[in-house]
Amino acid sequence: MRKIGLIGTSALFLLAGMAAPAGARQEKQQEKTKPAQQQQAKPEKQQQAQAPKQQQQRQQQQAQAPKQQQQQQQAQAPKQQQQRQQQQAQAPKQQQQQQQRQQQNNSARQQQQQQAKGQQDQQRQQRQQQDNRSARQRSPEQVRVQQVAWQGDRAHSWQSEHRTWQQRGGYDGYRVPDDRFRGYYGQNHGFRIDILPVMYVGGQRRFQYGGYWFGLIDPWPEYWSDDWYDSDDLYVDYYGDGYYLYNRSHPGDRIAISFYVN
Repeated sequence: MRKIGLIGTSALFLLAGMAAPAGARQEKQQEKTKPAQQQQAKPEKQQQAQAPKQQQQRQQQQAQAPKQQQQQQQAQAPKQQQQRQQQQAQAPKQQQQQQQRQQQNNSARQQQQQQAKGQQDQQRQQRQQQDNRSARQRSPEQVRVQQVAWQGDRAHSWQSEHRTWQQRGGYDGYRVPDDRFRGYYGQNHGFRIDILPVMYVGGQRRFQYGGYWFGLIDPWPEYWSDDWYDSDDLYVDYYGDGYYLYNRSHPGDRIAISFYVN
């Protein structure tokens, strides 16, 4: 009986010894798994703990965004204002430069016009000189006819015999272009008839000057000198209602004349 008791007791101790290491191993394994579980749980808790902070940061960023934008606008405002001021300051300069360019262009055009006008005047003077040279080559017969003709057209009482273009109903002859008229006629362009070609058409005395023929409609005053066409300085001008021949020796008189192209 004691042997059986001893065996039973030994078996119990053996079972207890085997159970103890097994329990110890199980506890060790549980202890090993706890840190892993704790480590896994920590990030989740950290994420949960950090989530409100992140949301708060986003809200702060969203709240700060308008302020930052406003600050940027406020920081840029002086620069924009400075740029506008610079543009406003440059505007008069640009306008002045544009005016200067316009003045330069106008001056260049005026110079070109003056040069063209000078060339035209020179050409007109050359043509006039040619006409004068041609006139000096008149034959003695032409000179004699001219003298007789001029003496025959002398008025007996010019004040009663002559008439203005207005009294004649107005001038209806050829009109000289303004630019050509200014180049040859007027008070600044004097001449003498004795060196000019003279002819008669239908009993009317005509002389050529400046490329045109002039027909004298009035007789010349009786108190003018006998050789006025040879000695007096004359010019052609337009007065009020038509063309007239003027004598500088008798500035108050004007003889009605008409232009003819041929």
